[in-house]
Amino acid sequence: VQLQASGGGLVQAGGSLRLSCVPNSRTLSSSVMAWFRQDPGKEREFVAAIRWGRGSTYYADSVKGRFTISRDTAKNTLYLQMNSLKPEDTATYYCARGTSPEHAPGAYTYWGQGTLVTVSS
Repeated sequence: VQLQASGGGLVQAGGSLRLSCVPNSRTLSSSVMAWFRQDPGKEREFVAAIRWGRGSTYYADSVKGRFTISRDTAKNTLYLQMNSLKPEDTATYYCARGTSPEHAPGAYTYWGQGTLVTVSS
């Protein structure tokens, strides 16, 4: 299973970005897709997750109300809409696939290559 994340870039504080992830698999109905982020020297941090079949969503407290995770089942694509971005959101963002909306990275089996988001103050 390959996961291809894209959409990162440089944005000013208060701005928005939308990340995309294409899981190259059609057997997603029972899967959970998630976004994590990681700064150099820090642990990988849970951002948001979604149950692919039901569409139930889960968020880290730090992004609630600002980020929205969604999926387009017809396009087989995962999204992370990030609004009101802050400098502390700067990180490499990874999409991941697992079977339960856990916050621990170890619960996810497949990972994308990461896309860098830089928020300037």
